[in-house]
Amino acid sequence: MGEHADEVGLGPVIAELTAPGGEFELVTEDAAGTPVRVYRRGPHTLRELWESTAGSCDRTFTVYQGERLTYREHRSLVAGLASVLVGRFGLRPGDRVAIAMRNLPEWPVGFFAAQLAGLVAVPLNAWWSADELAWAVTDSGAGVVLADPERAATLAAAPVPVVRVRGDGPTPPGTLEWSSLGLRTDGPTDVGDLPAPGPDDVATILYTSGTTGRPKGAVGTHRNHVTNLLNVAMQARATALHAGTGDPEGQQGTLLMYPMFHIAGINGLVGAVFGGSKLATLYRWDPVAARAVVREEQLTRSNGVPSTTAELLDGADPADLASLRTFGMGGAPVPPELVTRIDRELGAGAANGYGLTETTSAICANTGPDYRARPDSVGRPAPGAELRIAGSDGEPVPDGEIGELWFRGPNVVRGYWNAPEADAAAFVDGWFRTGDLGHVTDGWVYVVDRLKDVVLRGGENVYSAQVEAAIHEVPGVLEVAVLGVPHPRRGEEVAALVRLAPGTPPDEEAVRAAVAARVGAFAVPAHLRWTDGPLPRTATGKVRKRELRQSFGT
Repeated sequence: MGEHADEVGLGPVIAELTAPGGEFELVTEDAAGTPVRVYRRGPHTLRELWESTAGSCDRTFTVYQGERLTYREHRSLVAGLASVLVGRFGLRPGDRVAIAMRNLPEWPVGFFAAQLAGLVAVPLNAWWSADELAWAVTDSGAGVVLADPERAATLAAAPVPVVRVRGDGPTPPGTLEWSSLGLRTDGPTDVGDLPAPGPDDVATILYTSGTTGRPKGAVGTHRNHVTNLLNVAMQARATALHAGTGDPEGQQGTLLMYPMFHIAGINGLVGAVFGGSKLATLYRWDPVAARAVVREEQLTRSNGVPSTTAELLDGADPADLASLRTFGMGGAPVPPELVTRIDRELGAGAANGYGLTETTSAICANTGPDYRARPDSVGRPAPGAELRIAGSDGEPVPDGEIGELWFRGPNVVRGYWNAPEADAAAFVDGWFRTGDLGHVTDGWVYVVDRLKDVVLRGGENVYSAQVEAAIHEVPGVLEVAVLGVPHPRRGEEVAALVRLAPGTPPDEEAVRAAVAARVGAFAVPAHLRWTDGPLPRTATGKVRKRELRQSFGT
């Protein structure tokens, strides 16, 4: 099946697109002293990306609770804020601007204003506590914080200026109002003589969502972000060419369910800008409101973790979501049953992949006919990216054997901010150690577990992702988390927490049979529990397994 799938899949189309003279031709360039394979075409920086929107001025850009901004209005706000950051606040290239807010229309304004002025955007997790937010502002050395009312209140004592967006009521001491900056939607849309950043200048510091200890700030360059942007665009182009559909007509639109402080949220933001399409966001996740905005705006794509995608579909009238053609998912394993539902109920396609903050989102992708042929694979590495499946000694292991996934290339960030020990542990001779286990078979990448989540059961390695995939095949399973719990003789035993769809009765025998058939009897959960509510997750969609271990009494 492998060779046949490659012949009919996207491989030949991608090879043609990236060949010399192709639409996405790859060339070798020097990136901070290291040769890398990058796209010849632009944009080459996020500022170049923003400048490209000049041709989309009359199109709708952001849609939020009935508010709409066109690209022209957005450009005016961005240009004005860039000038304020440099002139009023005295920031210079390389200085940091923290953004601490929900997915409001002002979020992209702050982000792109920083990129135009050669500043570094520092998106802060809007779910963090006051202590965590204050720590990140100090750690990043931010010169200004742009914050919504909730975050502005918690940061009122910050030692840097805090600009409150959409403030209501008395202004907290030491806080400035967004309305006082003099920004206009009908003003100039150019930035004059502000110095332009280069591809290898720093664009972002994105703090990872660590489950223990302080988060680490991944330092991303303009090259990192535009490489990921063009990877996604190339994959979409290849899928369209393979299907013979060409470029879609009319303005496209995305329902962004990821928070924009997450790399996948930034991916959705810059992808919308690249296509001159509209971007719809919500104040908080609400599947009913999400379906309404999809229907009203005739959105064509949704981006979110699998759990919110499932909630978008649950109980929906197919007519509400009929305009959606693509469902982008990540942040957690994608259940095959969810992909089947999307195809069966809406006739739409699903995109899957693999990536981390440190790889600037997806560094592997699996879409279209490739996904249908291998739904259990995260795809193949992006053009220009290199993958090593490393053994315990760091050396490559043979095809099909499990090891740690290491990547290098123009997607990979330059390191961590103010964290030399974390740098030394994660970055080795230009390679980034993901901490995930997987294998490559016939060129296709399969992820089986987090290195730290492998269940060591009586000498057998049980990979939680494989057991979770098996349990997802049981009808009615919405979510599942597999983990190890201590055992006096075997070291660990397999435990599973399963969330069922409403009205689905628990069926332990079906779960055990599915795991035994697909993985093996040694991997059958010894402890099986059921829940009606969502599993606890981080802001990026990862299950908080440490909390679940505590619920199993460990």
